[in-house]
Amino acid sequence: MNEFETLTVSVNGFPTRIWRKGSGPKLGFLAGYGGLPRWMPFLDELAKARTLIVPSLPGFPGGDRGHSILDTHLDWLLAVRDTLDQAGLSGADLAGSSVGASLAAEVAALWPATVGKLALIAPFGLFDEKNPPTDPWAQRGDAVPGLMCADPEIWKVMKATPEGANSIEWPIEQVRANEAAARIFWPLGNTRIEKRLRLIKSPTLLLWGEQDKIMPRDYAEVFAKGIAGPTTTKIIVGAGHLAEHDKPAEVAQQILAFMG
Repeated sequence: MNEFETLTVSVNGFPTRIWRKGSGPKLGFLAGYGGLPRWMPFLDELAKARTLIVPSLPGFPGGDRGHSILDTHLDWLLAVRDTLDQAGLSGADLAGSSVGASLAAEVAALWPATVGKLALIAPFGLFDEKNPPTDPWAQRGDAVPGLMCADPEIWKVMKATPEGANSIEWPIEQVRANEAAARIFWPLGNTRIEKRLRLIKSPTLLLWGEQDKIMPRDYAEVFAKGIAGPTTTKIIVGAGHLAEHDKPAEVAQQILAFMG
């Protein structure tokens, strides 16, 4: 595979990483819980057919400490909108997973002209007390890999310190990513996003891992019914919450076929 390009932009005064690879129409991707500390096979699959642009978010790997000044949900959404604009993604198709999927949906709701088609992999944001999501911040550290992926080893490999990396800074960045997600979604991952789904006019693909242990699969129906634009729902067999890591080729194929 050809190497990806790494760019840096400034969001609220903090350096923010942008990855770019491929050719063709632009497709943005916002990563899931834990962010993307390293390039993953799923990104290569998307870059086969599109110019893939992967912005980091404040506090997540590649996003420095920008989460520390974001105090409200609106602060986060404005920062995400700014990041997408600086990444050259205004008006482009947008995909996201988990926490990134929730933020992508919010951008599509509040600024509909800035998003083309939308693909959401098990987005956060809903809470039903009769069928609550699993709270990842309340779990033992050794339980998290099995909650995020059907194959826990995939999560462990993604989070493992790479050869030559600063052994002190790397784990700090991973903890910071959890903190950043908590600042957006704690407690219980509930942002009351159901109130804004009706504002989403973009054609939307909803993808859910068959073995998702974080977000109940019933939530896919809530999203599908709430979104004003046309929706398509697909279940990914053998995948967990971060389905794009368990089944990178299949999830990418579903997204690329939907985007057209």
